[in-house]
Amino acid sequence: MSDMRCHLRACFQPAFLICVVVLAGSGVVMSKFNIKQEPWPLKKPLELLDKEDLTPYEVVSKHKIENEDMLDSLGTEDYIQWLLEDTEAPVDSPVRRCVLFITYYERADRVPHVPEECYVGAGHQLLASEDTKFTIPAGAGRQVPARHLVFQNTGSGFWDAGKKFSAFYLFSVNGTYANSRDTTRLALFSSSLGKQSYFSKVEWNFLTTSGAKSYLSKKEAIPGGEKLLAVVLPILEREYWPDEQEQGVAAGK
Repeated sequence: MSDMRCHLRACFQPAFLICVVVLAGSGVVMSKFNIKQEPWPLKKPLELLDKEDLTPYEVVSKHKIENEDMLDSLGTEDYIQWLLEDTEAPVDSPVRRCVLFITYYERADRVPHVPEECYVGAGHQLLASEDTKFTIPAGAGRQVPARHLVFQNTGSGFWDAGKKFSAFYLFSVNGTYANSRDTTRLALFSSSLGKQSYFSKVEWNFLTTSGAKSYLSKKEAIPGGEKLLAVVLPILEREYWPDEQEQGVAAGK
């Protein structure tokens, strides 16, 4: 739980919030060139995600944002931040425990939050940002673009200053996937003639046995991420995220 609170605090430091305001302003300007779109809500709230469907992952805890200012800065009430544990993985496995943070935006006029700015705004140093792909399901399935980030804790306020940790994320945008703010906004712009548009961010961190965010090599990160996404993404696609068929029905109303 303390790690999840730290994650949220990192996203709402003054430097990060100022950056969000500036980017939000630019997003408003860009939106003037687009056709006004209606909200495209989830099929059902993310918090209804059935923990039984996440097998072999067990939901250890769920975190709710109580601070109204933090929630307002996040820009949505459609989110979950859960601590999961892979019951099939060895107790000392670097991918046994993870924090899964999913946010959903039913309008396209928001500027996507990205961990690069979230963590850097909180004082962490970005060491690496790499495009990567996860095969879902692992082996011979489809490839989903994502981003692998490496940060370093900095400053005297961190007892583990100098240690590295990894973060991963991807966006779902109107039924397609993107792995950066730019590709997400490009996907939103390309579909701007539609009556509705949405984007959703899936972010995750693996944790050490002590509960701190862990640093993973690509060799460790890919199998762990593929296993997690192979469980989570099909559920979101099937039961939660909107689809083109729904948009067509809504447009015909």
